[in-house]
Amino acid sequence: MEIETTIEAREPPRIHRLDDSVVNRIAAGEVIQRPVSAIKELVENSLDASSTSISVVVKDGGLKLIQVSDDGHGIRHEDLPILCERHTTSKLSKFEDLQSIKSMGFRGEALASMTYVGHVTVTTITKGQLHGYRVSYRDGVMEHEPKACAAVKGTQIMIENLFYNMIARRKTLQNSSDDYIKIVDLLSRFAIHHIDVSFTCRKHGAARADVHSVATSSRLDVIRSVYGLSVARNLIKIEASDDDPSGSVFEMDGFISNSNYVAKKTTMVLFINDRLVECTAVKRALEVVYAATLPKASKPFIYMSITLPHEHVDVNVHPTKREVSLLNQEVIVEKIQSVVESMLRNSNETRTFQEQTVETSASVPSVTNNDLHLNPSPSGCGPKSQKVPAYKMVRTNSSDQTGRLHAYLYKKPKNHLAMNSNLTAVRSSVRQRRNLKETADLTSIQELLDDIDSKCHSGLLDIVRQCTYIGMADDVFALLQHNTHLYLANVVNLSKELMYQQVLRRFGHFNAIQLSEPAPLQELIMLALKEEDLDLECNENDDLKKKIAEMNTELLKQKAEMLEEYFCIFIDSDGNLSRLPILLDQYTPDMDCVPEFVLCLGNDVDWEDEKNCFQSLAAALGNFYALHPPLLPNPSGEGLEFYKKRKHGKNPQDVGNSFSDIGDDIEIEDEFEHELLSEAETAWAQREWSIQHVLFPSLRLFLKPPTSMAVNGTFVRVASLEKLYKIFERC
Repeated sequence: MEIETTIEAREPPRIHRLDDSVVNRIAAGEVIQRPVSAIKELVENSLDASSTSISVVVKDGGLKLIQVSDDGHGIRHEDLPILCERHTTSKLSKFEDLQSIKSMGFRGEALASMTYVGHVTVTTITKGQLHGYRVSYRDGVMEHEPKACAAVKGTQIMIENLFYNMIARRKTLQNSSDDYIKIVDLLSRFAIHHIDVSFTCRKHGAARADVHSVATSSRLDVIRSVYGLSVARNLIKIEASDDDPSGSVFEMDGFISNSNYVAKKTTMVLFINDRLVECTAVKRALEVVYAATLPKASKPFIYMSITLPHEHVDVNVHPTKREVSLLNQEVIVEKIQSVVESMLRNSNETRTFQEQTVETSASVPSVTNNDLHLNPSPSGCGPKSQKVPAYKMVRTNSSDQTGRLHAYLYKKPKNHLAMNSNLTAVRSSVRQRRNLKETADLTSIQELLDDIDSKCHSGLLDIVRQCTYIGMADDVFALLQHNTHLYLANVVNLSKELMYQQVLRRFGHFNAIQLSEPAPLQELIMLALKEEDLDLECNENDDLKKKIAEMNTELLKQKAEMLEEYFCIFIDSDGNLSRLPILLDQYTPDMDCVPEFVLCLGNDVDWEDEKNCFQSLAAALGNFYALHPPLLPNPSGEGLEFYKKRKHGKNPQDVGNSFSDIGDDIEIEDEFEHELLSEAETAWAQREWSIQHVLFPSLRLFLKPPTSMAVNGTFVRVASLEKLYKIFERC
């Protein structure tokens, strides 16, 4: 019996035909590998539809929601039944069409694959139709007949619960932040190539887009808006071509970083015949060139667009069309490499280095030899003071200017920055608020205050109470010294938490800021809604916005008595806002943020539960009063480029070469928007003054930092004197 069983076990397994649903799901897992794969396919479909505006909304990294909207030509009503079936496409009809295909897609697999791993809903309208159609798909077929609906020009495709039926795949994609970074990177790459198309990408529910490009004629402008000024100002325009039929036929243009550009990661954006692809041979060839010119560990930024005859490109070599095969690829790569090498050699000869001129301020006293002698002890027979090791020496006199960043920088006096505020009066008013009596009798407020006390981090509390403010490291982080450690502290997070706690402590006992003119709530809410709407040319939702504004205005009018009594927010019977509370003396919030604050009161406050209501109101006030960076870019750094006047008829890349045409420095100064620049300098200087003289004194007195600040990046230790001494000793 054992021998017979062994023989049966060794028989070959039977081959059987897989069910269509299994085949389709396996194929879908190969085509749609992760959320960014789906978005790439949908964006390419939108580009094939001649769209001029493409908007992407993502929730939880694309697992819960992907929504891609465009203003293309739409989908015919009669094509909707077969839209999501496998191998249905409008891009080609026979295999020979692949030799000359110009569209991004051609297989007809992407939409079908999405329906096998997610819930797909399509809303579309074509030119001339009075209404659009909406239909849902599952496993390649319609779940119901197309339903008539209101729609804007183009197509909107929504994918919900991606990989809901692929448990293992979904578990490997739980880190939504990683996938969202990939999605932002993808949209950034499309934006800098298709400069005639507007792209936006944002998280679901977010007011601001993480990618926002506007159709323009200047590629460098789009690179600047998407990748930043530090990238755009260090780029070189590059071109190459060859029309030898026996060798290679191609045209290449793009931008590459010069020798001044420094980055830790290579950014390679390659389009071949307007198709976003990867080419390992091109990337390696260029990295070899840059390795000989760039400093060690520095990586380049490269954007290239290569155009070849369509018959010289095989696009059908990868399931996701990520790679293509080129005719005479080695020759093309070699010629591109030689052109890049030549350009970089010329760039390396004129390499520049950023310098900062530091002038000694007249307010900093010079150190003389006499200052270095210790004062003798009043008593000649007194005990000798114990010598403190150098690595433990700490400056403890916070009034001493030594150690503060601004003390070492000379600032030209500006009339518009004259500040006559009396610091003594500020500190006096702060001390008066130190022991404010918490007379609120409401249990919910006391519970919220107890929650603050229970979550207070003792280590961070000691840092806040005993720290010395040094200066602003950038627009968000301030440098603090505590004992022998140096910290970066997020000013926005600190001020937001401080204001939140102050609202609860001063509950029902606020002084008021009187607005010069009452502000209508409805108009403020409309301003906030229009600011959130990224499509400025779309007016279809104006009636909806007006309705939202009216409803929120009525709601706030009903709550006006409570808002005035507990929070000193006065709203009259006509729906006008005329008073706001004072949370910190000598500090007024940015009034440009009032519309967003009023909208937040209407939308984000839980008015049903008392404790949740007070907590959400305090959070809204905290966010409104927080010391956010001003809307205008910081003129003291790279933001200065924002205030330069643009010359008509010149590309932004020509600005850097225009210095040879300028006779003297006076003409350079005239190229700035002086009024706007002056306004920005005032706003940023006022903010820094408030941080040093109002915020940090108040933090030392009032703030009880929660434990979450120890792990969310609010405090970052950047240096320790003991460790620095050990490093220097080894050197």
